[in-house]
Amino acid sequence: MRDPSTIRSVVRARAYVFAGLVGSALLGLLLVIVPWFTAGKPPAPAPERSIPNTDVNPYGANFFLNNEVEDWKRERTVSMAAEAGIRWAKIEFSWAEIEPRKARSPADYNWSKYDSIVDLCERYGLRVIARVDRAPDWSRQDNTVAGSPPDDFNDYGDFIHAFAEHYKGRIDYIQIWNEPNLWQEWGNRPVDPAGYVELLRIAYTRAKEANPDVYVLSAPLAITLGEPHPEPGKWRAMDDLQYLEAIYKAGVQPYFDILSANVFGMQYPPEDAADPGKLNFARVTLQRRIMETYGDSNKAIWFNEFGWDAPPSDWPEDKLTWGRVSETQQADYALRAIDIARRQWPWAGVINFWYFRQVGDIPPDRADYYFRVVDVDFTPRRVYYAIKDAATALTTAGPGYHQETSPGVTWGKGWHNSILKQASGGAAVVADEADSNLTLSFKGDGVTLVALRDSRSGILYASLDGRRIPGLPTDSEGHSYIDLYAPDVQWQQDIHLVSGLGDSQHVLRLTSSGRKSAASHGTRCTVDAFIVSAASHGPFPWAEATSFLVVGLASAWALMREIRTGAR
Repeated sequence: MRDPSTIRSVVRARAYVFAGLVGSALLGLLLVIVPWFTAGKPPAPAPERSIPNTDVNPYGANFFLNNEVEDWKRERTVSMAAEAGIRWAKIEFSWAEIEPRKARSPADYNWSKYDSIVDLCERYGLRVIARVDRAPDWSRQDNTVAGSPPDDFNDYGDFIHAFAEHYKGRIDYIQIWNEPNLWQEWGNRPVDPAGYVELLRIAYTRAKEANPDVYVLSAPLAITLGEPHPEPGKWRAMDDLQYLEAIYKAGVQPYFDILSANVFGMQYPPEDAADPGKLNFARVTLQRRIMETYGDSNKAIWFNEFGWDAPPSDWPEDKLTWGRVSETQQADYALRAIDIARRQWPWAGVINFWYFRQVGDIPPDRADYYFRVVDVDFTPRRVYYAIKDAATALTTAGPGYHQETSPGVTWGKGWHNSILKQASGGAAVVADEADSNLTLSFKGDGVTLVALRDSRSGILYASLDGRRIPGLPTDSEGHSYIDLYAPDVQWQQDIHLVSGLGDSQHVLRLTSSGRKSAASHGTRCTVDAFIVSAASHGPFPWAEATSFLVVGLASAWALMREIRTGAR
């Protein structure tokens, strides 16, 4: 008979073996299952930004290029902005400079200075948002207050018509006046909401006459809790929320496409809650609430002036017009605010920092000196690098629905915006000329083009990473192509281009060919949107998982048996 201690030793050894097998089986099962649940899971699609003018690159800034005298300084300013990933340039266009005398013919306008600024922005890939104000002296009898509105609003309407016509296809966004809820912006007179609505109505009508594809932005309102005028019932500075409600009551809704808003954080973090009695970043949500109350929820809000001021810590309290934060907070709060706007506010569009760089006419003893992203001598501040890091990540489209204005889409020369109510997002991008390029940088398994097909549409060449796309037809020159012809009008047509790429990064290039099918009556190409698909999750690894599970269960059963044997 065996010694009991020997038997127990053998049982213990076998138990260790089976325990090891159980552990190995569990480890193997985890190694099979965990990657399937993690790495194999596709990224969640980006939420569709369906409100017009919201699926855009949010990074913009205010520039004073119109005040810069030296060309090299203008160019360096714009090149630094482009390098940081800023894609919008908010620029003031002075009516007084362009039309110093009442124009009797197109030759009477002085466009050259501003043409060169627009040329520069185009060269570096910045789209221009034009603020148009500064009425000339000839438009008023009383010129004691420079920049007051004209006596006859139709004179301003004539200029807006000339402006929209001159910059058709180059400037798609025009802001009508600035901060009319302040008396100094309204000729040192009590503010007049109904008067501004009339100015905007005339300007909107004349702009659309000249260019139906231009977007009209309302004037941003200065954020203020109000300052009464000596005359009872009137205001020197009218609370922005009250003013916005007043212009809606005066019938403003049909006369603008995008609401401009000034959005300063003051001394508060971006998460600070909105309060009608408080000036902070979230105050813009109260303006949004007013828009929704008046049934205007399908319009975007663009942030005209945005940011936090960072004066020195010893700055006098009575000079802190916009509050004070540190430079570290200035950068951090800005990025947190943009993230909030992108994730939580589907109505938010372009966010223009106040301001990129000034030309030396704002001295260091003024509080607004410390908003700058770049110093006068071109030294970048902390916020510049924060913008640069964050903006780069937006230029690749992930899984989801992306408008033609999405950050991952780049238009080349020859493509232009077209407002089309039947298109997704209310607009599309159109090429009428041959050899006009448009690219989509994306990361995903595949891509579908959303386009207009009709009897006047032509042929688009399509390539992926510089190569033809398998599955698309190919012409005699080796171009893979998409024929957009259809005998009837077909809006928002999904055209599958490619799939099976895995979760990898690619560049899709579409080029207007200038060619058409025999049945088509034109060569125009209209791109509405893109759908980037995620890589599939893949089948569950049943065979491998089952094998490890069987081994684990068998080993566990044997282990329990050995334990019971050893216990006898």
